[in-house]
Amino acid sequence: MAQAVAAPPASRPVVTRRLTPSRIIVLGIIAGGVLVYPKLGSGVAADRFTLAVIYAIVGLSVNILMGYAGQISLGHQAFVGVGAFSAAYLTTKGGLPIVLSVPLAALIGGLIAALLGLVALRIQGLYLALITLAYGAVAERTIFGIRELTGGGGGMPALRPEFFTSDASYSYVCLAVLALLVFVDWRMLRSKFGRALLALKSNENVAASFGMNLVFYKVGAFVMAGIVAGLAGGLLAFREQHVVSADFTFTLALTFVIMTVIGGLGNRTGVILGSAFTAYLPFILNKISDWTGSSRVIVLRIAITAILLLLTLTKTPGGIGQQIHPLTEWLSGKPFPRHNKGHGRKRKVKTEAA
Repeated sequence: MAQAVAAPPASRPVVTRRLTPSRIIVLGIIAGGVLVYPKLGSGVAADRFTLAVIYAIVGLSVNILMGYAGQISLGHQAFVGVGAFSAAYLTTKGGLPIVLSVPLAALIGGLIAALLGLVALRIQGLYLALITLAYGAVAERTIFGIRELTGGGGGMPALRPEFFTSDASYSYVCLAVLALLVFVDWRMLRSKFGRALLALKSNENVAASFGMNLVFYKVGAFVMAGIVAGLAGGLLAFREQHVVSADFTFTLALTFVIMTVIGGLGNRTGVILGSAFTAYLPFILNKISDWTGSSRVIVLRIAITAILLLLTLTKTPGGIGQQIHPLTEWLSGKPFPRHNKGHGRKRKVKTEAA
């Protein structure tokens, strides 16, 4: 009697990416709207757009630590503040142009983050959060108060050069930096370093058992996050044109964490949208209060943020990135997913005895 030969396993379907005319049109509308908006809006709108772009850069920085490497950071305002004061000092006191002061501020932010990463090597979880929280408090109350470096309570000026004086022109500079960082983040996540960060987030013990150098990758995650945060701080300094220590409090650090969680940890597009929404929320609420005459803008802002955070933690852990996943998949050239995986009722399959 011939034995039955097992059928070969079915090969995985190859998903082809196709940029159809409809996808190109939608991408063109999105890109055109982003590029045209700073010119069409008023100076206030262009300035708010610049802040949204800078917040998106900060969101990418927080996402490197929390979304990719799984390391908690509650002192990110210190990284941004170090970058802002460094750029302002190098331009005002050192006489360097903005094209040099901002990259140097990013390197200084990376150096400070490396020192913090070395301190936090053997701790994780709640204790790491406390270390980063303490670092932010120390920077806020001591480092940012050194008069020779930060101007003390009076702050440090950071004037833009002549060709960047308008808010619209400066917003395009920040947008170009964001586009470059998105590309770098995309390439990094697909490299050996990026895959190691994801393994570090999943389980440090398992990653170490495979011979992964935890010291290198953990410190590397802090360095990359510090560089991006320092770069955002340098851009923020020239957006404000006057840097003061009162702008970098724990409230700002909490805002950075919440906007990244709402956007979706580990989801680049979601983090950018969540960060931009956080920057625009006070602006939108102020417009609503002008129309309605209501003066409870702060209460509304706290309530909306709290509701979004609770919905993210309980209903959609992937945040905004999870909600727009079908659209981003379609825009990237993949077929539009009609059903979310893992949702809906599962049909019971009846099996009959042979």
